[in-house]
Amino acid sequence: MTKSERDLLTSTHWGTYRVDVENGRVTNLRGFEHDPDPSPIGPGIVDVLDGPTRITAPMVRKSWLEGGPGTAGDKRGSDAFVEVTWEEANRLVAAELTRVRSTHSNRAIYAGSYGWASAGRFHHAQSQLKRFLNCIGGYTGSKNTYSFAAAEVLVPHVLGTFRGHLDTTTSWESIASDCELFVAFGGVPLKNGQISQGGTGAHVQKDGLLAAHEAGVDFVNISPLCSDLLTQVDGDWLPIRPNTDVALMLSLSHVLLGEDLHDQAFLDRYTVGFARFADYLLGKTDGIPKSPEWAADICELPADTIRDLSRRMARSRTMISTAWALTRQDHGEQPFWAAIALAAMLGQIGLPGTGLGFGYSAMNNTGLNRTPINYASFPQGHNPVPDFIPVARVTDMLETPGGKFDYDGASYEYPDIRLVWWAGGNPFHHHQDLNRMRRAWAKPETIIANEWCWNALAKHADIVLPCTTPLERSDIALTPKDPYQVVMDRAIEPVGQARDDHEILRGIAAEMGVEEAFTEGRSPQDWQRWIWEVSRQQAAGQRVELPGWESLQRDGWVKVPVPDKPTVMLDAFRTDPEANPLATPSGRIEIFSQTIADFGYDDCPGHPAWMEPTEWLGAAAPDDLHMISNQPRNKLHSQLDHGAVSQADRPKGVEPMTMHPRDAAVRGLIEGQIVKIHNTRGACLAELRISDMTRPGVIQIATGAWLYSDGDLCRNGNPNVLTRDKGTSRLAQGPVAHSCLVKVETIAGKDHRLKR
Repeated sequence: MTKSERDLLTSTHWGTYRVDVENGRVTNLRGFEHDPDPSPIGPGIVDVLDGPTRITAPMVRKSWLEGGPGTAGDKRGSDAFVEVTWEEANRLVAAELTRVRSTHSNRAIYAGSYGWASAGRFHHAQSQLKRFLNCIGGYTGSKNTYSFAAAEVLVPHVLGTFRGHLDTTTSWESIASDCELFVAFGGVPLKNGQISQGGTGAHVQKDGLLAAHEAGVDFVNISPLCSDLLTQVDGDWLPIRPNTDVALMLSLSHVLLGEDLHDQAFLDRYTVGFARFADYLLGKTDGIPKSPEWAADICELPADTIRDLSRRMARSRTMISTAWALTRQDHGEQPFWAAIALAAMLGQIGLPGTGLGFGYSAMNNTGLNRTPINYASFPQGHNPVPDFIPVARVTDMLETPGGKFDYDGASYEYPDIRLVWWAGGNPFHHHQDLNRMRRAWAKPETIIANEWCWNALAKHADIVLPCTTPLERSDIALTPKDPYQVVMDRAIEPVGQARDDHEILRGIAAEMGVEEAFTEGRSPQDWQRWIWEVSRQQAAGQRVELPGWESLQRDGWVKVPVPDKPTVMLDAFRTDPEANPLATPSGRIEIFSQTIADFGYDDCPGHPAWMEPTEWLGAAAPDDLHMISNQPRNKLHSQLDHGAVSQADRPKGVEPMTMHPRDAAVRGLIEGQIVKIHNTRGACLAELRISDMTRPGVIQIATGAWLYSDGDLCRNGNPNVLTRDKGTSRLAQGPVAHSCLVKVETIAGKDHRLKR
């Protein structure tokens, strides 16, 4: 069979699909035949590829075009756009880059490219943009992710690495074989497990969960939301008060210590600093024993339930899972540190099926048994600009150029940003306190966006460069996070004048005299073949044979063999900690970190600790509710929010919100009505869904609704107009979206439906 004879393929972060095309238009995406649980997200792109929200030509904001850089920044989001040719767009961008570089230096350029764009290895928006900017002297960048920034900074101090352990998480096969009790802080939300960076071949989370259940594993779901665990596994639900997982973990640890159920031999050999932590648990340092009775008042769980769970964990082969969402709260460093300490006290780290894992079903690759290979990628080159910000501090940077910030033991200064360029992401989705961000967004002199549809980012830019979707270009989904490596076929011609990011940047590079440096004389097809051939060589070094380029193109995909035995996180360290030390100062698990203690941060001490969220200070009002703004099930973040799959869940045009019946009754609210969620930062509309599967005192509304502003009100239901924009601590400066109190009330009138 030749390439032209096989069905077209594409791969996305949420799955691999066969592509049906008729008369030059995509008509359907069908789940990959090797995927037992295809994601429904994929077909959501079909109706919007050439729909009314598609950007079909380069566009420039009218006031900026007429008045030049810095003109009427407060009109971003409301100003009209003027269509220009690609030649004019290239000239405008090149001239503005030259002006900013010569007047303010390259550190005044912020490459805010952050997001999930294409799964393709070559057409990776961040790599393309950053390589181009490095060809002209660099840019100010960012560190870490919105997903788990607090863990990215904290865990390396405790376990030597964070991402390294994500890639070696104990597999579902090992859990089914050797685990007895699976304790899930934040649950195991299968909707999150639809996705995986760089492409997904076959979804394993549901099958892994069910196989473990059938093998006799008991599950405990510790979450305000019962839906965070599949009902078929019959798990116990502990409806914890949001943001109190650390208090629960400390009290579980207190029981282990007080009843001599902890593994002192493991602590002595594999950890440092336990004595300091033990003194804190017993209240010797602050006068407060971290007993179940103490935690019961904080977590709003019975003390006997806490005590029984701790004993059950001690007598069972136990896996502790901590959802990534736990890091996205005030003091978000503490839940993962406390979970590590709790697992160390149980003494099962490094054994099959037990220990700890960071977020089962956070992505499809968590617990996926696979052979990680260091595949090649599109080279970004060297960035000579040393300036950076923690990724979630973008508003602070725009508001306070020259201001100081602390991060991981050092002090830094915010640069004075004059030009922002975003490609492959949408800050109007993932950032917090969006009304505050919109005000700061007016300050840069120029904002450029590579976008394919008129979302909030495009509407708030000055120059919009229309890019293609993965279905309009060829690529390869080549990722160490999945065994399936997939050809991404060009299924249709680009819509309108859309160009891929590489071609967009090549045109600007030519205008600026750096085209050769950017392309190295290679076409996109040449680069893709180069990436594959270098990857074949690197795979061969690990005794994995990949097919040649022609064979890959003919067959469309290849599956890399999985390891012979299930993956067990930290098994080598467990076997011989002297021969396989951790990359910590001691080489062991640092329950107490002298390094962090020496930073002197009052919001992140040297051991796991309970610290009340700032949003609670001063006591919540009686009608305040805690808002959980979790990941959506019908899109990846905000991608394809305008598509049919996402819109099918929103018959009234606004995002659904779930509330407990008791809270609805107190407020006189009924199923299906439109309500307003609000606090001092802003407001959004939502359609009420009532369910006793949500804890009283809590509402749940998924992120991902496109921002549609009416003053400080989002009529579409974006909860990030409500979330607080502050750092988790001075250590990591991560986001705290889940520390958020709101009020909910009915609205008068019916004119709420979003008009696109």
